[in-house]
Amino acid sequence: MASGRPFHRMVFVEAGSPSAISKSLTRLVRAGLLERVARGIYMRPHWGKHVGKVRASPLEIMSIIAQANGETIQIHGAEAVRRFRLSNQMQVRPVYYTSGYTRDLKVGNAVIRLQHASAERLQHAGTRVGEALTALYYLGPRGASDLLVTKICKMLSSMEIITLRACRMPRWMSAALERSHHRSRNTNI
Repeated sequence: MASGRPFHRMVFVEAGSPSAISKSLTRLVRAGLLERVARGIYMRPHWGKHVGKVRASPLEIMSIIAQANGETIQIHGAEAVRRFRLSNQMQVRPVYYTSGYTRDLKVGNAVIRLQHASAERLQHAGTRVGEALTALYYLGPRGASDLLVTKICKMLSSMEIITLRACRMPRWMSAALERSHHRSRNTNI
């Protein structure tokens, strides 16, 4: 295991019984060779030259948990809007959409909220297309003005726009994307 890289305890599933694995991991944590980052997630401690102890990123931990549970994880709409430079507000408490149940996860001193979302909102999770879709859902029919939809589309490649337009979405969203597409075609002539 690489230093500073989190891993799930299930990587040792073939090494012994669950209780033997738990005991071994507990001993390694007590000895200071491993650090328990979250329930079932461990990592070898990593020390930075200038910052001291380096923690695993919440996103890394989220992806490990999602993989272990067979869930799909997507950033929250507010974060997607910020990534498309439509807002400069930061989330105070990290929130992610999940195909699993709604729950709070404690990662170190931080609490991360996993909020259940429908499969339509989780299409293309982890990609720019998924972020664009999440941003549009977050803005809603009243907030997704033609100007904002055009700004989102300008930050996507032509292939990403084709993929986005092929997603399952409400009528208001497909109409807004269609208007943006026609407007961009008319300005390119």
